[in-house]
Amino acid sequence: MLPSPASLTALPPASPMNLKNTLVSRPLRTAVAAVLAGSAACAWAGGLDSLEQFVRTTRSGQADFTQVVTMPGKDGQPPRTKTQSGSFAFQRPGKFRFDYRKPFEQTIVADGQTLWLYDVDLNQVTARKQAQVLGSTPAAIVAAAPDLKALQRDFTLSEEPEQDGQQWVKAVPKARDGQLQNIRVGFRPGAQGAELSTLEIADSFGQRSTLQFSNVAVNPALPAASFQFKPPAGADVLNESR
Repeated sequence: MLPSPASLTALPPASPMNLKNTLVSRPLRTAVAAVLAGSAACAWAGGLDSLEQFVRTTRSGQADFTQVVTMPGKDGQPPRTKTQSGSFAFQRPGKFRFDYRKPFEQTIVADGQTLWLYDVDLNQVTARKQAQVLGSTPAAIVAAAPDLKALQRDFTLSEEPEQDGQQWVKAVPKARDGQLQNIRVGFRPGAQGAELSTLEIADSFGQRSTLQFSNVAVNPALPAASFQFKPPAGADVLNESR
């Protein structure tokens, strides 16, 4: 459940003249600081602007991720958590790959037609028609939707206050017949603009999943093999894509 768009906060590199503070009067320094601060505030867009730029300009991406799943406690017990980690890559429209490495190996690949789920421990592969399962899901936001209008067909989108240095958007599925309650998407300023940082996913069972992305690469050239999957020999294949 991954990227970034145009320049938002990066300031220009230091001048080659490298003027020292002693050569600039305090009032001038104050004025320059105020102008730069104002420019940064204007450049660092709101959540919906960041989402729109991300969807429109980030055609591919890859990152590492850590996912923490919090499950509600039962019979008065405290909530339980489970932590997983791995790597993620995507290419618009509609191709992505999650490789979970810890604590258990699992691979999820969307090749544009079929969604493949491979559980290494069970040696089991499940194949589903991608178009039937990705509409109102986090994957639609990260990798499938070609533009903001496409997202707005499936989600009600709203900006949320800045938090933890991130701009936030809340997405609520318009179809209320699934398990997904809402998604919160957080963006940080990156070298090339607003960079996908966090996905928070809440479901109707009270479970919350938070994915934090790191080592993000924006618009890399990814090999076609990244989004191809062939069931391993001997694996039990459940084909629900027919």
